[in-house]
Amino acid sequence: MALKATVCKVQLQIADMDRHYYADHSLTLAQHPSENNERLMVRLLAFALNANKTLGFTKGLSGSEDEAELWDLGLDGVIAHWVEFGQVDEKWLRKACNRAKKVTLYCYGGRVVPVWWKANSAALARYQNLTVIDIPEQAVADMAKLFNRNMQIQCNISESQIWLSDATQSVLIEPEVLQQG
Repeated sequence: MALKATVCKVQLQIADMDRHYYADHSLTLAQHPSENNERLMVRLLAFALNANKTLGFTKGLSGSEDEAELWDLGLDGVIAHWVEFGQVDEKWLRKACNRAKKVTLYCYGGRVVPVWWKANSAALARYQNLTVIDIPEQAVADMAKLFNRNMQIQCNISESQIWLSDATQSVLIEPEVLQQG
């Protein structure tokens, strides 16, 4: 029998001083059985960093290969922003870059990221609309400590520093931009 996704409810308050974006979002995230808490929290972070009225999660790991996990899809069907996670194959990123105006890849995984980046950076440099961001391993581990099935998270962004907080703890995240699209 197939395992079902875990449903997580998130009340996310965003204060992004870098983009002058201030909003509250009520999100429902499906955590696929193969997805760990770290990855789910990286998805939540990516939402906070790119939030707007039309950004939304898709079916994710169990969805179509023609969809991003997180995207800004216009009413006209044009993909304004395609967001992916992990160490993605260059062919997949090429497809995303050809379909979307902007593509952002959030890498995480500690020591494997520099190895992946060294192997792929030359090929990815040709995509002018691709941004690649590395989320530090310790920050990912700390974000996972905020995880529960009913989260109330505050996200404050200023000068490229991100603070995620709940009622009991705060996590500082300082992502490294590997490639700016």
